[in-house]
Amino acid sequence: MPDEQRFDLDAYLDRIGWRGARSADLATLRGVHRAHLLSLPFENLDPLRGAVPSLELDDLTAKLVHGRRGGYCFEHNLLLAGALRALGFGVTVLSGRVVVGAERLESRPRAHALLLVRAADDPRPHLGDVGFGNLGAMVEPVPLVPDVEFRADGRRHRLVQVPHDGPLPQWVLQAWREDDWAAQLAFTEEPFALSDLVTQNWYAATYSDSPFIRRPIVQRTLSARHLLLDGRELTETARDGTVTRRELADEGEVRRVLVGEFGIDVPEGMALLP
Repeated sequence: MPDEQRFDLDAYLDRIGWRGARSADLATLRGVHRAHLLSLPFENLDPLRGAVPSLELDDLTAKLVHGRRGGYCFEHNLLLAGALRALGFGVTVLSGRVVVGAERLESRPRAHALLLVRAADDPRPHLGDVGFGNLGAMVEPVPLVPDVEFRADGRRHRLVQVPHDGPLPQWVLQAWREDDWAAQLAFTEEPFALSDLVTQNWYAATYSDSPFIRRPIVQRTLSARHLLLDGRELTETARDGTVTRRELADEGEVRRVLVGEFGIDVPEGMALLP
């Protein structure tokens, strides 16, 4: 049975608090994307405890929808893809490079999942991504058009095309950070199969230099603030840009913050800090 027929759409929409229309139009796409981002945290607890997250839709639903858990890019965006297909959208899964701070785009591997979505009432494909997590993430999908600025919830984004050696155009998602445009993600429109993402997912969850296996990296986007837990450092960024940082005292406090601030049930017996 196709994923879109067996996907538990009612449970998913209830989990993200979406009470709007269930039509495959642009307003629904924007609303569901935003609701997902504001409801489900970015977290790496499975790789941190030595487990490779499953990308099967049933397992993603059990973890992120029926459980008090989040996930990282592969999990979030494949779950969103399942929901959007169940709503009637056309969805293509892409693979991109996280290029924040990179001097050369190609110095980063393709290890990030993102989506190209087609709504019934707009001829333009839209870039969707609820699995990036950080302050450079989009709140709403943006049309795949170059050199146009889009704003949502105080965040500013644009897409540009940059030269490269491949046959397809290379797009870069940029976010306005402080006083300039900063590259966040680079990608082409080449479709990727689940088998491709399974390999990338295994790499992200097991590679010795992956940050996801070293310390908790947990993020949550809320309507008025953004939370980041990196190891024991908790950073809160208000919508006006005010930043507050504090060091958590010990593993017990890390656990309490994950449960209370991020809405995550930590796996039983899991060690969170080295």
